[in-house]
Amino acid sequence: MEPGPGEVRVRVAAAGICMSDREVYDGHRDPQYVRYPVVPGHEWSGTVEAVGAGVDPALTGRRTVAEGFRSCGSCERCRTGETSLCTAGYDETGFTRPGAFADHVVVPARLLHPLADDADLRAAALLEPAAVVAAAVRAGSPEPGERIAVVGAGTLGLLAVQLLAAVSPGELTVIDPREERARQALRFGANEALAPEEAASQVHGRYDLVVETAGAATTAADACLLARRGGRVVLTGMFAQGAVGIDPVHLSLSQLTVRSVFGASSASWSYAVRAFTAGLLDPAALITHEYPLERFAEAVALVGGGGTGTGKVLMRP
Repeated sequence: MEPGPGEVRVRVAAAGICMSDREVYDGHRDPQYVRYPVVPGHEWSGTVEAVGAGVDPALTGRRTVAEGFRSCGSCERCRTGETSLCTAGYDETGFTRPGAFADHVVVPARLLHPLADDADLRAAALLEPAAVVAAAVRAGSPEPGERIAVVGAGTLGLLAVQLLAAVSPGELTVIDPREERARQALRFGANEALAPEEAASQVHGRYDLVVETAGAATTAADACLLARRGGRVVLTGMFAQGAVGIDPVHLSLSQLTVRSVFGASSASWSYAVRAFTAGLLDPAALITHEYPLERFAEAVALVGGGGTGTGKVLMRP
């Protein structure tokens, strides 16, 4: 596997499994967003092992992560910085190109985000979901002293708590039915954790900013009810068909600003990497299981299985 012009070959250190990988494995992913046969693996970290023609040889030996979207860099959306919305067509490592559930992965050098020489590559494998969360935080524009809620305490939600805690909110509430996840959110900087039924009866209309991360059937609508009049809502979870819609009457009368996030732009990747390097993110604390590649079927079965003790699952070549 030799890198071509403008490419690098990276020796994979760790690769995370998410529900999208489970969908690929089960054959349930939207056909527009996968190209079989494919090696999955879009959340990963590693070390540059070889460079192709035209690539700076100094990258060899660097610890790194890389953006997943193979954006064209020249369309209108790319030129405005919205690289995750590239109009040249969907193309992503691990879905339409060979991914990181392998010993090595080849990617364009322009997509690399080099890390510090002493970076924890095990933790860095979670920088892809952290970049998605960074996109949500940037879209929400949190300010010090604001009341902020995070809906969902999965991987995205717990990373969101860490990034949002860094802006010194006046309140930071996490809403999730799982007590163990709620306790973890409190350790990461939330000052309050509520079950969904508690939130429905106690804090509707309270928050300046609501960041939704769960992608469950009702959480988009629920997030809008949590925001104050004139507040902001960012939808980060990936919703399935049949999700409850947002009430347009409530939306207009409350004058809410609602944004959604699809993947992460180059700027959001940079934000996440900077936060990781500065010690504002502790992704390693979310990892609960690690498996060799030979046990992939066993590892992917854990993801989405509903086990209370299952957090982020890593593959380690």
